Amino acid sequence: MLDQFTIATKGGIVLWSKEYADIVGHPVDSLVQDVLIQSARTESTKYHSGEYSLQWTFANELNIIFVAVYQKILQLPYLEDLLGHVKRHFVARFEQEIKALVEPECTTFPTFDTFNDEFERVCRAVEARDLQQRQGRQGVPRKFEDTKKFQSTVRGAKLELEELAQAGEHAPLSGRRQAAKMRSWGDRGNGAKKGDESDSIKKGKKKKGKENRVWDGQAAKGDLQALDFSGSKNDTGEVDYSASKLVDESARGERTSDGIYEVADVAERSGGVDEDFTLLEDSQDSQNTASGKSGGILGMFRSLTSGRVLTTEVLAEPMAQMREHLADKNVAADIADEVCQTVADGLVGVRVGGLQNIRKLVEQSMETALTRILAPVSSTDIIRDIEHVRRQQQRPYTMAFVGVNGVGKSTNLSKVCYWLLQNNKRVLIAACDTFRSGAVEQLRVHVRNLRALSDNQDVEIYERGYGKDSATIAKDSIAFGAANAFDVVLIDTAGRMQDNEPLMRALAKLVSLNSPDKILFVGEALVGNEAVDQLQKFNRAMRDFSAHPRPRQIDAIILTKFDTIDDRVGAALSMTYITGQPIVFVGTGQTYTDLRKMNVSQVIRALLRP
Repeated sequence: MLDQFTIATKGGIVLWSKEYADIVGHPVDSLVQDVLIQSARTESTKYHSGEYSLQWTFANELNIIFVAVYQKILQLPYLEDLLGHVKRHFVARFEQEIKALVEPECTTFPTFDTFNDEFERVCRAVEARDLQQRQGRQGVPRKFEDTKKFQSTVRGAKLELEELAQAGEHAPLSGRRQAAKMRSWGDRGNGAKKGDESDSIKKGKKKKGKENRVWDGQAAKGDLQALDFSGSKNDTGEVDYSASKLVDESARGERTSDGIYEVADVAERSGGVDEDFTLLEDSQDSQNTASGKSGGILGMFRSLTSGRVLTTEVLAEPMAQMREHLADKNVAADIADEVCQTVADGLVGVRVGGLQNIRKLVEQSMETALTRILAPVSSTDIIRDIEHVRRQQQRPYTMAFVGVNGVGKSTNLSKVCYWLLQNNKRVLIAACDTFRSGAVEQLRVHVRNLRALSDNQDVEIYERGYGKDSATIAKDSIAFGAANAFDVVLIDTAGRMQDNEPLMRALAKLVSLNSPDKILFVGEALVGNEAVDQLQKFNRAMRDFSAHPRPRQIDAIILTKFDTIDDRVGAALSMTYITGQPIVFVGTGQTYTDLRKMNVSQVIRALLRP
């Protein structure tokens, strides 16, 4: 049961509130001071204040927040659904009044008391649906025909054989085996004999001898050398650190006039976006029109006639097509809905004056919405931040790399290390992945390679083996780095799924104990909706499990495997939208120079590409 529901601006001005019980203290004020002012926007997050839990969501386009307050001991799984419905109803009803609040000439504060009845209707509908879903999950006894015991009866066996006969080659493996047995019995009945020899044997060819069996998890004796990828060896037996294998010379960045080595832009090498591409190409439109097809985003709006005023109903179909287009680009479904809603809101009420006007209208609205999401809201100049910390606080700058399993945290940590070495920084790598077998050895190889490839060899590894507390290792490594005048400490953490509570608690402990200057989330460019779930739960875990009064959140993102997605760059939009934090680097390969800077304009072009 809710205790309070509040709708307020991000600055703390309450627009509408409803209380169902007396509230002890000021939990909403604590939320604004401790979380909203300190961190960027998130979606459907939670916060605890005293005996209360708070769950909220943002309407980013209007800078307002919807907060539900309830007793901490309660479990209200329908709150996320309720927040979403209330947000849509409130924004649809009072959007113009909210926008008028920020106008300089606004002298009166509008009232939102008429929202009481609508809020009650939304609450009742959401609670009724949640009750119906929970009743449906309580479990209905299975029919006897659906149990394994029925399959062992005569009737069940007959039905199974009939299904196998109908399924044919598409039947399950066990069914195909049984069908194969039945066919073999039929063949024997037709005169075939088990001992018949093939034609090749009859012609005098020798039968192939029996091969030695290779058990699962083991390698044959002759394959051991082929499976050794630790490095090719020269005549002296030393490992060959060939720059052509570990460094792509064509992918190197450039030095600025200040001598700073900057990585190359992602558009210079990816090839996924054409520099001369425009959103609505005239030649492409004319060709598609002649062939009876609609080209680009403009094809979604060809049904709009000149002189017509755009309404929500008129824009419904083209917005649905635009939403599908963004989903095809790997944008998360909820975020595609939000972007399309923003674009539709900007187009409603505009009079269409011709095909060219539609083109400019769509270009401007889409680019504005996407740029507002992707443009960095915080500093991405890591070199400047490192020098500031070293000069002002006389300690190393710390960066923690976090993320799920298999996304490439250690590989991209080594790329960042190579970039720092090119800028003459002393780097210490803390091996805090004490969970995955081989993680420490992998970092040793990277350190050995980086020393051999770079003129600046000031890179070391701090390790304490496996099974130790990663938070303590990180703390000791930072102390070691400060005592030995290292400029940067790169903390490699274990990969963990966002639902693994023990490992997420360990990550929150590491962050709380060491307070790294930059928490980098390493995510794959291949994921879509999964990226939203990962980022939300990582931020939530670092907040809920933190012992610090002001818990930290993800500060920046590294997007890996960007060279495998062509123009399906939707993960960049999804991750930036959820965290409000910039993508500082993009991984495009396996060598140490395959690190790129994110180019916002090129990502927008790729998202809108037909």
